[in-house]
Amino acid sequence: MTDQRFNDVGAWVTEAGLVGTSEPDLVRGFCERLVAAGLPLTRATVIIDTLHPIHEGRVFPWWRDEEREVIEYGRLAANTDAQENWRRSPFFHMLENGSTTLRRNLAKGDPVDFPVLVELRERGHTDYVACINRFADAGSLGEMDCFYSSWASDAPAGFADEEADLLCRLVPQLALAVKCSSLLRITGTLVETYLGRDAGRRVLEGRIMRGVADQVRSVLWYSDLRSFTQITNTAAPDQIIPFLNDYADATISTIHEKGGDVLKLMGDGILAIFPAEEPGEACRAALDAEALLRRRVAELNQRRVAEGLPVTGAYVGLHLGDVFFGNIGSQDRLDFTVIGPAVNMASRISAMCRLLERKVLLSSAFLAATPEQLCTNIVSVGHHPLRGFDRHEELFTITAPAA
Repeated sequence: MTDQRFNDVGAWVTEAGLVGTSEPDLVRGFCERLVAAGLPLTRATVIIDTLHPIHEGRVFPWWRDEEREVIEYGRLAANTDAQENWRRSPFFHMLENGSTTLRRNLAKGDPVDFPVLVELRERGHTDYVACINRFADAGSLGEMDCFYSSWASDAPAGFADEEADLLCRLVPQLALAVKCSSLLRITGTLVETYLGRDAGRRVLEGRIMRGVADQVRSVLWYSDLRSFTQITNTAAPDQIIPFLNDYADATISTIHEKGGDVLKLMGDGILAIFPAEEPGEACRAALDAEALLRRRVAELNQRRVAEGLPVTGAYVGLHLGDVFFGNIGSQDRLDFTVIGPAVNMASRISAMCRLLERKVLLSSAFLAATPEQLCTNIVSVGHHPLRGFDRHEELFTITAPAA
């Protein structure tokens, strides 16, 4: 592997990082070019931590003769096999002693002092190089403070010393490219997680100017939980967050599956929209989501009752109207959300569920846009005053289908 070929691989990975190549493609392209340049590489593993609500990091494996899938791993719990495997790894050993590289040339009789080396030797590998590239505090994001990589060969004598040296000199360029790609992915994950999928996409597209908003027609979904205050006053404190997470997961996953976008989590309340380019289809999607939510809450309640945990149900208000969707707030703190009378209407309709003892209430505007074949089990519950609105609003509910 000549210096010129080394420079060519370095130039490629730099350019690939600049154009936003994904982490798996970066690792695959890097390894394939190393092999084409003459490096006897048979196996590589790249690991980088992430900032994600569920996953702690990602593993990008590459094998010369076999396709390997990306692995996402969770946080290591104490006293588990996963934690024990980590503590017995070369990377943990390197972190403990502060080293940045570790090499074991098995062909030359270096010690087989880690379980991974036993596995590699059994598979016919002869050399192993591990690298840790640390990020400074200013360059870290959460626990993403290191880039871990390992490289193996099955050449009869392993890597030549010059090859191992060139490889270790190239790895920081791969680390920087993977870090850039990971940061782009993390940014997308965070804004979608905290702002909602559509709002996150709009923010990443540059729609971040204060006061800029689009008028859109949407189905508004406003839901909250029955007897939430009473439950929080009587349940054990350590049960409240899991309680909210269980019901929020059921609601949010349902809305997303049916094409809606969750904009706000307000304690036990959820504000979502179903964009209404075709109002009838938006109403259909919202009704499908409401029906699916009922089934999921029933299943969730069965599980929680069996575990001796408090249970509840959801109130849902649905309305169709025009809203302003965009950036609202101060120069220092913006919120990407929807505002307008339609949002207030959806909130007031949801609140009426308690008073009228109904699980779901629909506005007349929503009903007017709903396809006729879906209205068989929708009935009026009368005209009612809504706080903040001058006229009484006729509200509707969904009855159980006839047996």
